[in-house]
Amino acid sequence: MSRFTYLIIGNSAGAVGCIEALREVDGTGTIALISDETRHVYSRALIPYYLEGKIERAGMDYRPPDFYTRHGVTPFLGKEAVGVDFDRKEVELAGGERIGYGKLLLATGGRPFLPPLPGLDRQNVFTFLSLDDVLAIEKALPGVKNAVVLGGGVIGLMAAEVLSKKGLDVCVLELAGRVLAPVVDETASALVEDLFRKNGVKIYTETTIKEIRGAESVEEVRLTDGRTIPAGLLIIAVGVVPRVELVKGTGIRVNRGIVVDQRMQTSVPDVYACGDCAEVYDFAAGHHKLLPLWPNAYAGGRIAGFNMAGRPRKYEWGTGMNATHFFDFYIINAGVNVTGDNADGYEIVSKLAEDRRSYRKFALKAGRIQGFVLAGEVARAGIFLHLMRKAVDVRAFQQELTKSNFGFSDLPDQLRWALLKDDVVLGVV
Repeated sequence: MSRFTYLIIGNSAGAVGCIEALREVDGTGTIALISDETRHVYSRALIPYYLEGKIERAGMDYRPPDFYTRHGVTPFLGKEAVGVDFDRKEVELAGGERIGYGKLLLATGGRPFLPPLPGLDRQNVFTFLSLDDVLAIEKALPGVKNAVVLGGGVIGLMAAEVLSKKGLDVCVLELAGRVLAPVVDETASALVEDLFRKNGVKIYTETTIKEIRGAESVEEVRLTDGRTIPAGLLIIAVGVVPRVELVKGTGIRVNRGIVVDQRMQTSVPDVYACGDCAEVYDFAAGHHKLLPLWPNAYAGGRIAGFNMAGRPRKYEWGTGMNATHFFDFYIINAGVNVTGDNADGYEIVSKLAEDRRSYRKFALKAGRIQGFVLAGEVARAGIFLHLMRKAVDVRAFQQELTKSNFGFSDLPDQLRWALLKDDVVLGVV
């Protein structure tokens, strides 16, 4: 049986962050990585751009081909971890092989949620989360005229945009009353829906699929509202479920995801977790929650790696944050998503441009920014995130926040220099 100083289960952003942090601290400890995928680490965020033809397959690689070799990592690719013995510090692989560890990182990610729909086994029904998904979609596209996307979240809308640009007649189905409901407020959702409709994409809300119909391949879907829509291709994008099966029923504390502290350590000593499988502390919300976002996975992996190697670090600035665009309309949101349903206790500062091409909203509590949405004009988002992290009382200049060119110059002098002092070197900012 092989035994390693550090063992990582997973092969995405969190794993990369962990490996790079480990090697910053420990140049000699042995590292191994287990992944049920056979592919070199790639960026899932680039999947839509590959399908659209904006990048080649090689451009999806998240790190160079020699990444494992340069960092002294032994990869076990195409191997599934099926069990963990925390007392013996061993991970069991499908087939019976066992691998020992000193410190373990669980970076198992998430899997697409598949609702129990009649006809789900038809051909040309896909999810939109992995490279295998997009390669299969690419192969199925010739001859397809109509596509249905189930789910009006970020992933579903990205898929719908790409399919529309490839000439398909696209329809998006969303069970909620609006698209992007967990991410942005009602105004931003309406802007996005208008944008998609202007680009020829149909959006039906407050409905979902009741049945998938077709002989061998999907041909149409019947909705809960009685309508029938043609579909030569169907993409299921209704959410991602944390992959926690490996540790369910063990000593690891699991809620919706694997619960970790600010050092990314689980309830079992020497076992850490990060990424889509983990519940981390959200500084804006003030409690633990799932934050299934690529930057959070990488940052969490780095924090885990430092702590695994004996250099204490805390993950202090995790929060929900999306930076995306649809048909060249950019949106950045961060922190608490304050809508008409949960606005009690918040003061809202917002501005919608008359041409509806720009929208800014800030949700304040006791003068501190708890969440914001920038749509259309997204420059200076980093300043607002900085103000959130520092819990700055913005009441003295809160109306200035909605300016399209808001910057550090709009802050009171004393506050501006207090925020910038860490970036000043020899008098040069």
